[in-house]
Parts: sequence; C-alpha cells; structure tokens
Amino acid sequence: MKATAEKLEKNEVRLEIEVEAEKFTQAVNRAAKKLSNRVNIPGFRKGKAPKILVERYVGKDVLYQEAIEDIFPSAYRQAVDETNISPISQPEVENIDAEEGKPLVFKLKVGVKPEVKLGKYKGFDIKKQPVEVTEEDVQKELEAMQNHHAKLVTVEDGEIENGDTAVIDFTGYVDGEEFEGGKAENYSLVVGSGTFIPGFEEQLVGMKPGEEKDVNVTFPEDYHVENLAGKEAVFKVKLNSIKRKELAPLDDEFAKDVSEFDTLEELKADLMNKLKEGKERMAEQAVNREVVDKAVENAEVEVPKAMVDKRLDEMIQNMESRLRTQGLSLEQYLQYTNSSVEELREKMRDDAEIEVRRELVLEQIAKEEGLTVSEEEVDAEIEMVAPQFNQDPKQFKFTLESMGNLDVIKEDILRRKVIKHLVDEANIIEADNKENNSSTNEEVSE
Repeated sequence: MKATAEKLEKNEVRLEIEVEAEKFTQAVNRAAKKLSNRVNIPGFRKGKAPKILVERYVGKDVLYQEAIEDIFPSAYRQAVDETNISPISQPEVENIDAEEGKPLVFKLKVGVKPEVKLGKYKGFDIKKQPVEVTEEDVQKELEAMQNHHAKLVTVEDGEIENGDTAVIDFTGYVDGEEFEGGKAENYSLVVGSGTFIPGFEEQLVGMKPGEEKDVNVTFPEDYHVENLAGKEAVFKVKLNSIKRKELAPLDDEFAKDVSEFDTLEELKADLMNKLKEGKERMAEQAVNREVVDKAVENAEVEVPKAMVDKRLDEMIQNMESRLRTQGLSLEQYLQYTNSSVEELREKMRDDAEIEVRRELVLEQIAKEEGLTVSEEEVDAEIEMVAPQFNQDPKQFKFTLESMGNLDVIKEDILRRKVIKHLVDEANIIEADNKENNSSTNEEVSE
C-alpha cells in the first residue's frame, strides 16, 4: 500500500491511498461470499453461488462497495501512520477509483491538527506568591467545623433571625391566582441562604412561631419559569417553628468528637498544616498557569473549528455528569436557566478555544523537547488511579484499552511532564509579603 498527503489550506490535507490490486481482488472475493449468504439466487443454496453470478445478481457497484467498506478502515489507519498526520475530523471522500485487476485508489480530504509556531517558551521570570497561614485562618476553619457539626434545636419562644431555619407553610399568588409550584407545607428554609426569590427571606425575619404574614416579592426578569418572569407575587406564609444552630464549645471534647485528635491544640496544628499544604498547592498551580499562559501567548496557531467543537462536546458531557451527581438533568438545568444547548455552547466557546490552544502548544513543546511517556509511567499512573474506581489495576488498564481511553492517561501524563519542564526551566522568584502588600495598596489607590 502507498499513501501520500498534500497540504491544503485551513489545516486540511488531501490524502491519496493506493491499495494493491491483489488485495482489492481478495476483498471483492470476500464481499461476493458475504453477499451470496444474504441474497437468494435461484438454483443455488445461500453461500454457494459463484462470484460471477453474485455480481450479475446484485450489480458490480454493490459488490465493489462491500469490498471497499471491508478494506477502507485498515487502509486509512495505515495511511495516517505512514504520512504522520493527525486527523481531527472524519475524512471526506473526494473520489474512489475501483476496478478489479487494478489498484484501488482513494482520494480523501481530512482536517488535521494545525502547525504550531513556538515563540519563547522557557526561561520566564515567574513570581511565586508567599504561603502564609495565620491563627485567624485556623480559627475560621474551626468555626466552619463548629457550624457543620452544630445541632438544630427548636426555639420555643423567639423570633426568626438570619441563619435560622424557618419551617413554613406557604402559598403563592400571581394576579390573585395560585400558580403551579408555589405551594408547600412544613418547608425548611435557611433564612439568609438566598435560595428563595429575592426579598422573600428578609421578610421572614422577626416572625414568631404560629404567626402568619403576606410576603410581597417580584420574580426576576430572567426567572426560569417564563410565565412568572418579572411578575409581582404574594405568598401567604405561616411560620410553624424556628430551628436554630446550637454550637458546641471549641474545646478538647469538640476535638475528640469531630477528629482523630484528643486535644484542641492538636486539631489546630493539623488544620495549620493542611491549610499550608492547600495554599502551597494553590501557589504552585498559579505558577504552572502563568508559565503555560506565557508560552501560549508567545506561540502562533490557528485553532480549527472542528477541534473547538469537539472540546465543546466534551465540556457539555462533563457538565451533564456533574449535574447528574446533583440530581439534575441537562434539560432541567436549561429550563431553570431559560437557555438552550446552543446558547450554552456559545458561552463556553471561548474557554473551549483557549483549552485547545493550550493543548496544541504544550503538545508542540513536548515534541520540541523530546518528551515522551513510557509504558512504565502509564502503568504507575494506573496503579495510582485504579483504586479510586475500586478496580484492580490490570483490569482497569484492560477496560481503558478496550474503550480506547488509554491515550487519555498518556496525554495527561505528558501534559504534566511538559508543565514541570517549563517550571523547571523558569526563574521562580519568591515574592515576599511586603512586596505583595505594596502591590495590593497600589491597586487600591488606583
């Protein structure tokens, strides 16, 4: 087999594939055998009619089409490997020359990854922000834990305050008529959470158990239910009960109840270490982003629409998965936000293009620097990742291979190697707090 690739405009190539005449004849013979099993030819049992009769009965075009469908997939894969192109779309067939006894010739047009012209991509001066954790940071974490583990107690005699949970009955009216979805009993609402229509929760503050009240609100103009958007509404509300958080004191007993530690001081020390680790990771991620952004900014590449569209498909699929974990479908989300898939894709398009551009530049840097991923590195990554899916590493690798997703692991490892290489080649300057505070003050004064 022979294959040639001719560069065209707009990141396309014309691929010409020539398959040997003998291989095409073999494919035609296989096609005749298959077709003879599918059709009834008078005087012959299925599968027993000779090729010449099968051709007369179904027609040469049908016979050749069957042979072409048999031979094309492997011929195309081999041609891609031989010409060293990276297709980003399905091939568009321009012409097929098929005649038994002669080579089978395909002429195709296919979109390929664009050429990336790298500018300066290493040796950057990058400031790394200082990592500092204060006692105040630790105290905030402790208070968050305190709130998380708080008990809800019923307030027998008192008024609703921000942060309380109001257990209410309500019925909503628009233009004097009840509307669908505007009624509930014993609904628990955290006052101040912002989960209800703007203005609703604020009007509950000061109410006492057993009290009834008309709450007047206006639905937002962009409300997800179209017939309610922008409408004035009245909710008749009855407060059944008030529940308030009861915070446990921050002491050794609290530490024992919420952690593996025996004392509050030990818990504080652990929180201090975890906060430092978290801020260190954030500082490193900021350095990684900046060094990659600078490399991408200095590169020249025309991002193909096909690659952006493919990335958008992936982003929408990922969003669907995240929504499912929250008990929502994409259709429900679109209804709530009063938008369509097309509008969502357009909102995401710029981010998708940035991601593709970054990926193309990092891939080119890997080639330039001779960075590759070994089988041992892939196996080590799988060993680390498999337990997260409760799978044996060998079985997990087999599953990835069978689904064609093993390359995703390789690409992720290579991306991390490239970023590490760029950071290693950069001049990392540790910024101090004085410099950080000074720049912040200048921004404020501006």
